[in-house]
Amino acid sequence: MIGAEGIARRLGGLQDVGVGPQGVVRMAWSEEDAATRAWFTEQAGEVGLTVQRDPAGNLWACPAEQPPWWAVGSHLDSVRGGGRFDGPLGVACGFEIAASCAEPIAVLSFADEEGARFNTPTFGSKALAGKLDAASVIDRRDDHGVALGEAIRAAGVEPEGIAEAPRWLQKLAGFVEIHIDQTTELARARAPIGLVSSLASRRRLEVDLRGQADHAGTTPRAERRDALSAAAHLIVAAEELGEGIGELTVTASRIVAEPNAPTTIAGHVRLWLDARAPDPDAVAAWARQVAEEAVEIAARTRVEITISEASRSDGVEFSDRVRSALRRASEDVVGGVVPEVVCFAGHDAGVLSDVTPAGMVLVRNATGISHAPEESVDLGDAAVAARAVARALAGLAAEVV
Repeated sequence: MIGAEGIARRLGGLQDVGVGPQGVVRMAWSEEDAATRAWFTEQAGEVGLTVQRDPAGNLWACPAEQPPWWAVGSHLDSVRGGGRFDGPLGVACGFEIAASCAEPIAVLSFADEEGARFNTPTFGSKALAGKLDAASVIDRRDDHGVALGEAIRAAGVEPEGIAEAPRWLQKLAGFVEIHIDQTTELARARAPIGLVSSLASRRRLEVDLRGQADHAGTTPRAERRDALSAAAHLIVAAEELGEGIGELTVTASRIVAEPNAPTTIAGHVRLWLDARAPDPDAVAAWARQVAEEAVEIAARTRVEITISEASRSDGVEFSDRVRSALRRASEDVVGGVVPEVVCFAGHDAGVLSDVTPAGMVLVRNATGISHAPEESVDLGDAAVAARAVARALAGLAAEVV
């Protein structure tokens, strides 16, 4: 039976990869990323699976049987200063499931899910699903000036071949993702696991504010074109606009100021605003209001403000068939009703959901903290999730579709 010990042993192989005092740093297409690929290959070999890499850099641990297969997994890259479970938990559970199932089960690890290095979230799953506009992101540069295309090629993936990734979809009968809960919802429900009914709508705006760098002490207020002050006004306005729109959450997720000197008025600021809600119309209404507010702030501060859409998802409803199978299996394993939740984070399973049957199971997180070193789960709960998914996949794989 799948237990906490097996999952812990598998995760232990990653404990020295990109882990430091500030948390986990495993950027996509990096040396740490290469080390996780080596770990993935080792895990696959232990359970008799053969590793293949698709044209987008996604890792597949494939059964000997002919496809299509049901698959389970998640991702291995991280945010800067992240935790140990966001992503790898689902992959480690996937190998435990593949080892325990009589049916052929593949394990997947998607490339660049977090998008932390090049602002390319769910890169690999979007490419697989045919949703990635590679030409629009291939020239993006990281904080060290390295272009995404250069990084991908150095990691052994040809940028020109990314468009061929959707051909690999024929290998999939469906996909289930296991992931740490990034809220306290399951903890408050005292439930070890939960089923995801849908993913909320999300939109990320990139705002460019151009004023005039000048002396912080000698420039009169009336003559200032302070890009950082204008950004601050826009952040506050964006949050206040969100307060009146349903279950909308708004986050000023990143800000870069130039010249970023203590005695200089900021002349240029780049700002990212993130908004999420179950209703895509609510997110769209917020974005329109932010754009209107930006026009007023630009006029008042004499700062040029340009808003572009960095990323967008109108939300996802997971397959009824997969949800039903997961619900039955989870209730059998848990011995009672399992909560069903709306998830406000983006995930690879959501990207794949309209091109192949997909579902998600979350594992309880006592503190709700994620994307931080304090992220934690009880691996006993993770084992419950893995047993439930194994049972569901056994039934789904046996169905005649």
